[in-house]
Amino acid sequence: MKKVISTTKAPAAIGPYSQAIQVGNLVYTSGQLPIDPATGNFPEGGIKEQTRQSISNIQAILQEAGLTMGSVIKTTVFMADMNDFADMSSVYAEFFSEPYPARSAVAVKSLPKGALVEIEVVAEI
Repeated sequence: MKKVISTTKAPAAIGPYSQAIQVGNLVYTSGQLPIDPATGNFPEGGIKEQTRQSISNIQAILQEAGLTMGSVIKTTVFMADMNDFADMSSVYAEFFSEPYPARSAVAVKSLPKGALVEIEVVAEI
């Protein structure tokens, strides 16, 4: 049975999808753009600030589900430019500790709203 996870502390979906879905003991977040839920805008700056906002949005969704970043077992990072990998990874490391979740990072042609990064996770309850 699916359970929708939703919070106003992360940006509302910009399309026909949920912020996250819980199925059994797993929570799947949708990709989180670096949108500040208070302003509806991207943070000032570049990849580091956008990565921090995307992960903060994920953190808010997980908190709504009663979880922490330590519950994350898999992440997928989509980037507009793979040259940003090291800067993205340095901010990413601020939010995760060992044992780190499994991670994929891929460059894509473009992201919604011209974002530099979008991140999704799978977490275990």
